[in-house]
Amino acid sequence: MASFVLPHDLHGSGPHKVIAVHGWLADRSAYAPVLSDLDRDAFQYALVDLRGYGEAKGADGAYTTAEAAADVLALADRLGWERFSVIGHSMGGSVAQRVLAGAPHRLRRIVGVSPVPADGLPMPPEQWELFSAADRTPENRRTIIDLTTGGQRPAAWLDRMVRRSLECSDPKAFRAWLDSWAGEGFAAEVEGAAVPALAVAGALDPALGAELMRRTWLQWYVNAELVELPAAGHYAMDETPLALIRVVEDFLRADGGGEAG
Repeated sequence: MASFVLPHDLHGSGPHKVIAVHGWLADRSAYAPVLSDLDRDAFQYALVDLRGYGEAKGADGAYTTAEAAADVLALADRLGWERFSVIGHSMGGSVAQRVLAGAPHRLRRIVGVSPVPADGLPMPPEQWELFSAADRTPENRRTIIDLTTGGQRPAAWLDRMVRRSLECSDPKAFRAWLDSWAGEGFAAEVEGAAVPALAVAGALDPALGAELMRRTWLQWYVNAELVELPAAGHYAMDETPLALIRVVEDFLRADGGGEAG
């Protein structure tokens, strides 16, 4: 039986192949603000829609980070990419680490942008109530976005982010994804991994900031790096796109592998 193929689009034609995975509140359009200024000669990016999002909004599945990692690897096989790097934002950062757990030999580098740690994200009851009702309560999504960007972003942007989130996600899948990225821990499967690993944290993000990355990401990965973007919250692609591109591509470019895929 043919495996599920993640909907995706390709940007660039460079030899360093990169798969970019979106977060909980968006589909692959989350990366739209950075597309114009990517280095398309050095890299080729595949932006994907996870099951339940975007063009995969109606796709069946378990909606787990482990399933998503298998989907990412299947896409790499389909594209003929034996080795590649992976970028993941928020929930997508957990997916990226699942790829690392399952196939470290396939990865050149890994980047987490405000990534959910591999041990999940336990929440106090009131916070869990906010997140767990967000599938059916748009105002909860708006509150989450506002809180995780330091309460500093304009109302029109918050409203646009909520509209996009509602349009691009299936409510059932959206809720199931939460149980996976927040509740499942697999840190023991990645601890000690030698693949170079960059965490990018926003200084305005109280949930997945630099301090949490120091306690998790920097502890687990042998070749870990941390960069904090002072003007960003949880959505660096929107908030500080040029700074994010510079940090991420400088890190990816430091890989001297040079193979075409």
